[in-house]
Amino acid sequence: MSFQSYLDNIEKKTGNSPSDFQKLAAAKNFTEGDKVKAGVKAGEIVAWLKEDYDLGHGHAMAIYAYLNGKRS
Repeated sequence: MSFQSYLDNIEKKTGNSPSDFQKLAAAKNFTEGDKVKAGVKAGEIVAWLKEDYDLGHGHAMAIYAYLNGKRS
């Protein structure tokens, strides 16, 4: 599955686009600009996405990668 397919499936499941997750992560103080803040662990973000959005590990990691600047 391509990275974009992961993002598309996440949007279908949650109703949130990757840019929506960027805003949600910023509101939770996980990001600064277009990167994950220093000291914020991937596991913290993954746990948030699993708990609040019922994402699996792979999909949560795709959002983490997006939050950390990956776009394709």
